Amino acid sequence: MATRIVVLGGGFGGMYTARALARRLGRKAEIELINAENYFVFQPLLPEVGAGSIMPAHAVSPLRFLLKGVQVRKAVVDSVDFERKMVIVFQGIQRRPTEVPYDHLVIALGQGADFSRMPGLEEHALKMKTLEDARRLREHVIEQLEHAQVTALPDTKRGALTFTVVGGGFSGVETVGEMKELLDRSLPFYSNIDPSEVRVLLVEYAPRILNEMPKELADYATAHLERHGIELKLGTGVRSATHRQLVTSDGEVIDTRTIVATIGNAPLPVILRMGLPLEKGRVAVDRSLRVKGRTDVWALGDCALIPLKDDAAERNDFAPPTAQFAVREAKRVAANITAVLKGRAPGVFAYSSRGALASLGAKRGVADIFGRNITGFPAWFIWRSYYLALLPGIGTRIRVMINWSLDLLGARSLVQLRTYQKPPMRHVYFRAGDRIYQAGDRSDGFYTVISGAVQMVRTDPDTGEMTTRVIGPGGHFGERLILGATRRKTSVHAIEDTKVLVMNRAEFLMLAESFEAFRDYFRPYMEKHGVTLPGTGKPDTPDTQKPGS
Repeated sequence: MATRIVVLGGGFGGMYTARALARRLGRKAEIELINAENYFVFQPLLPEVGAGSIMPAHAVSPLRFLLKGVQVRKAVVDSVDFERKMVIVFQGIQRRPTEVPYDHLVIALGQGADFSRMPGLEEHALKMKTLEDARRLREHVIEQLEHAQVTALPDTKRGALTFTVVGGGFSGVETVGEMKELLDRSLPFYSNIDPSEVRVLLVEYAPRILNEMPKELADYATAHLERHGIELKLGTGVRSATHRQLVTSDGEVIDTRTIVATIGNAPLPVILRMGLPLEKGRVAVDRSLRVKGRTDVWALGDCALIPLKDDAAERNDFAPPTAQFAVREAKRVAANITAVLKGRAPGVFAYSSRGALASLGAKRGVADIFGRNITGFPAWFIWRSYYLALLPGIGTRIRVMINWSLDLLGARSLVQLRTYQKPPMRHVYFRAGDRIYQAGDRSDGFYTVISGAVQMVRTDPDTGEMTTRVIGPGGHFGERLILGATRRKTSVHAIEDTKVLVMNRAEFLMLAESFEAFRDYFRPYMEKHGVTLPGTGKPDTPDTQKPGS
């Protein structure tokens, strides 16, 4: 039976690992890549997608086109059973878990964002991690211009025309530069907005931007952004945020309806559920990129802390979370798995950066290439040329080149295209006999019965004893979602034609925080299972009990 290698994640680390494995092993192994989307996102181009110089569909490539000889599974990873060598996923419209076996597992899931130390930022800030984030930013900026064009309220107009980016790293600098260019090129079409009314800010906690680059280049970038009309607030953090204001660490209150946060990297919940060793919030690996304590699990990319030297901990010498390093890490992981399968020892990851590039908007950039500093238009041209060459697939390169060429010739489109999203609170109808969910299904909603009736069945895992309960109008079920659980413990089906109200966890917690009667009704149940509802002065605690649904 062929060796099964499963890769989790379809970003730079995961996609290039799967491709390198397919080239090395061919039909000698079964290679499967699992990703939540069926496409590869070229992350460095997200700021340009957010600014409208590239169409969203042109910054992505279908994974099935890129990965010949690799099985691609569009699914969400829920957990990993390392003892049984099984990845548990939810795929398609199924709520039932699916088990995917592996002999070697590669984890390249990237990182999430944690804004918990800055109240309100999670609720009101836009992010720049996914294609949807970039698309949403463009739609949001255009919406602010449309609103400022027609409002008669000075305060509202000031807030709509103030755009704030938090974080002065590569992503923040490139985002603020591209956003300013979008604004400048759009203003001629808004007769009621004077350019002097537009305010764009970059907030950075460190004393300078682009800490990853030489000071000379950071100074050039600072000067360019300021000439371009962008205010830099250096040595300044974020204290809190609302839907109309940002409060900085020095107490300044900025009226703004646009906050883009490019800070706060944190491990994804699925990584935490795996129980792997973590260091500095990332999966701990040795120099061969093998997870510490495991012989068949590997990790790379943003989610892994990869030492570049044997004494990396003392020297703080770890691989940076960049595409340049992820591509090289992928080749090393593929080579090491191949070596292990042939009975050889894996090699160590060793790579020295060739430099760094950053686009600043307005056809200017900065570049550090083999120790040589380049600024201005030449750096911007090198930036575009390098990433164009790195784009996977000739079709993608051609489409991006066409986008860039058209962008040089005319105005950017101001069309707003909104995508449909399932309402977080909605009515759902079930016929008598319909299954609502089964034990083991993914927890995907909290249910309240409006009319009809449902039956809940629970089987004791120890004794096998089955208990049932009928829930009628006004009753509710599915509380495990609120407790933070990802899987159901009970099975529920409709015994009459039934109408229910379904809400997501976030909406439930909002109601609990806002309405005292609602909070008081659920408090005894939640406290019984070790969870404190919002509004009671205590933080939520993990789901460590065994609630009934």
